[in-house]
Amino acid sequence: MMPTFWHPVHPQAAVVNGFGRLPTERDLLDLRGRLREALPDLQATVELFKGIELPDFSRETEYISLTHPEEYAFIRGSIHSTDTGTTGVEDYLEITNEYCVPHSTAKLARHVRESYIVGALARINNNAGQLHPMAKDAAAELGLKPICLKPFMNHIAQVVETIHEAEEAIEVIDRLLGEGIREEQSSVTPRAGRGVGAVEAPRGLLIHDYTYGESGHIIGSNCVIPTGQNHANIQLDLEELVSGRLEQSEDELRLLCEMLIRAYDPCISCSTH
Repeated sequence: MMPTFWHPVHPQAAVVNGFGRLPTERDLLDLRGRLREALPDLQATVELFKGIELPDFSRETEYISLTHPEEYAFIRGSIHSTDTGTTGVEDYLEITNEYCVPHSTAKLARHVRESYIVGALARINNNAGQLHPMAKDAAAELGLKPICLKPFMNHIAQVVETIHEAEEAIEVIDRLLGEGIREEQSSVTPRAGRGVGAVEAPRGLLIHDYTYGESGHIIGSNCVIPTGQNHANIQLDLEELVSGRLEQSEDELRLLCEMLIRAYDPCISCSTH
């Protein structure tokens, strides 16, 4: 049975000024137990992926993700590029540079090259040294090390990150149990202002930018979504992938292209503005 503070689709605990409900000690112990039980399954997943032969394809591009000096960055940090280094989240427009093309209703993005990639592989390329021990071992077993230029290896990066996240969750739960769970009082007074935040969604860097009026209502917003940022890179990968294999049949090329697209785990509906 799932702990009562979890919901299978949408989180319900986080509200303005804090949380609607805090987990109990029993909730955390149950969750920690299930995470520990999952570790052998995750190792078995590594063994499974060691036997999968991925297409041999690489293309040099720019990798962008959050980075943080103290942790493998998911929920805080600065924006880091393998080409240009680190930029503050508040300056994200210098990085994302969204633009439109006549043949698509979705926006594309570019930085210093024609395209860049966000997601698990970008995070590993930028932050591999901060992975937890079991995740580092998995990366070594699966042949994943930075800088990896193979988009099909995003699947491998996702496996490695899943192990890291399980280890990280166990550490967080142990810390919460050690420090104790308690309510913290806070208050929010509506006022005019602008807030920019960035997190790493599973598919990659996600940026939300909101401007508020005097009453505290939103008067302007911008969201930059991972699939939108990957769009141009997917297109360029497909072009190079196919151009180097023109001797293959149409069915073989179609399958290869479908595999490449799925490696990015795209979400077309959430890439719209």
